[in-house]
Amino acid sequence: MARTRERGWPPAPDPLGEGVELVDNHTHLGSAVDVLPAGEQVPTAEQEIAWARAAGVTRLVQVACDLDALQPGLELARAHPEVLLAVAIHPNEAVLHAGVHEVAPDGLEPDPQPRHATSLADAIDAVVRAAREGRTRAVGETGLDFYRGGERAREVQRESFRAHVALAKELGLPLQIHDREAHAEVIEILLADGAPDVTVFHCFSGDAAMARVCTEQGWYLSIAGPVTFKANDDGRDAVRVAPLSRLLLETDAPYLTPHPFRGRPNGPYLLPHTAREVARVRGESVEHVAAVTTATAVELYGPW
Repeated sequence: MARTRERGWPPAPDPLGEGVELVDNHTHLGSAVDVLPAGEQVPTAEQEIAWARAAGVTRLVQVACDLDALQPGLELARAHPEVLLAVAIHPNEAVLHAGVHEVAPDGLEPDPQPRHATSLADAIDAVVRAAREGRTRAVGETGLDFYRGGERAREVQRESFRAHVALAKELGLPLQIHDREAHAEVIEILLADGAPDVTVFHCFSGDAAMARVCTEQGWYLSIAGPVTFKANDDGRDAVRVAPLSRLLLETDAPYLTPHPFRGRPNGPYLLPHTAREVARVRGESVEHVAAVTTATAVELYGPW
């Protein structure tokens, strides 16, 4: 009999050691409905935070990167001391705010989403207001996503990215970068415009050579579930060559669930899988990886 593939929430990981804490540098609480199979429990943010705490994940950076997520994100961060906020207009959202709909050079159609009624300028203004709130400690995720869209869409993303870079510098906030199939151009813009003092590549997807470039510039690499994927040798090589002091850990939940649960919903409570893989790859203890990455997160975002 064929085995039915499991689709629901993965089991909790084995406990970390006594007193070991992790920080989820990038998560999207409240978004699990996007990936859950029909009939599966949709947890509240409070439940997800409780699951995380039980797994040793004591602090989280919630990422609100579309217009509708800004106010709920602020309310969540105000209500929960474990949560800080990052705000931005995601590069794919920027294209929709600009009203661009075109076929990419490779023939891929854009995501079939409606164009947004709010202009890109007005959407970024809303981000500026949210970024000035006290519980907001980062600008992101912003950057470039060249997986879909033609040159006009890419130009809109460049415009939006530069606006977010300038905002992070103006407010003295860390910048969290989304970089999909756009490594060279993301780095080019950061070097040309001047990167913020704290620049973090969310879900770092480059190789060892890119990791060296980033860390030489003083930038940070946030490592997510794909480091556990069997085929991702480039990601593990990057983790080996980067100084541990330049690494952060994240889930990007509810996406990018670590092995062996790929394809199932992700949550901050699963971050120990990524921490253990980073420790294994580097030949270090998970306690050491947790202590250093947690201290780095507090240094970058401030105490919480």
